[in-house]
Amino acid sequence: MSFLCFKHNKLFQPIGSIHVYRILDATYLYNFFIAFCSTKVLPETKKTGSLSTPKTPSSSSHTETRKPVIPANCRFIYPEFLPDPKLEWRNPIREKLERLDMLDRRTQIEIPEFYVGSIVAVTSSDPHSAGKVSRFLGICILREKCGLRARFILRNVIDKQGLEISYDMYDPTIQKIEVLRLEKRLDDRLLYLRDALPEYSTFDINMEPEIREKGAPVPINDIKVRLRPRPWLEKWERQNLRGISNIDEYLTDKRRRTAKDHEKPWEKYDLMKQYRSTIPEEQQKEIYSEVYSHIHQTDLERQKNRRKRSFVNPTKLA
Repeated sequence: MSFLCFKHNKLFQPIGSIHVYRILDATYLYNFFIAFCSTKVLPETKKTGSLSTPKTPSSSSHTETRKPVIPANCRFIYPEFLPDPKLEWRNPIREKLERLDMLDRRTQIEIPEFYVGSIVAVTSSDPHSAGKVSRFLGICILREKCGLRARFILRNVIDKQGLEISYDMYDPTIQKIEVLRLEKRLDDRLLYLRDALPEYSTFDINMEPEIREKGAPVPINDIKVRLRPRPWLEKWERQNLRGISNIDEYLTDKRRRTAKDHEKPWEKYDLMKQYRSTIPEEQQKEIYSEVYSHIHQTDLERQKNRRKRSFVNPTKLA
């Protein structure tokens, strides 16, 4: 049994159980081989027949700028650039536009690196204050949300009264963000400082910034606070917190049993829950490759401007 190909107008014959098409025209194979070899670009040859050396790019030619290497801890320094992991709230167009707005805002003011537990001072415009500007200093007890909705809370005790102010990180009324002490704590949320002794949340308003070596690792403050007697704002015994030292002093047997019943030790082995609560690593690399180059370039320009301001031209002697 033979088969006729209408495209090439040639006859094909099967061999055995598998149809192996045999081309009866030898010129077809020859033309195919010539077309395949012509796709490979051979290096230029000199008149003598030897291969020419590759041309070195001239100084006048445009050289591509080398992209900065993305640090491994980038997702901890800039967590607000990652979108919300819940799929029903994802919108690629909105996320792209928000990242552009966030980068544009970072060119206006410097948003330094800080974590929960760092001592931060924020200067913002306030139409009700005397100088139209207010400055608040405190410990960061919470960082949450993503995109333009990213916010953080600062807490301080002033005149024996606990004060907390929530700031939107990309609020246009913020004029300056200063990190006076860069450090981390044992827990990701320090909301239990509301029920702790006031000495753990008291900081001097005129506190001077601590000098830190460039490139040094961020220290972890392993201090454990002491809580005041009940009532508490939340049931801290159910949250598996490491930064509280005397939580067992105020627990009864009934509260211990209830806290044990609410424990979920199997959640650390739940891979699907971890997958639904995080962004895949491939998407993280794609986002930070887009963002970090812009942030790095902005930081270099700021450092260059600081050097220009620090340089003072010598004055001529009279």
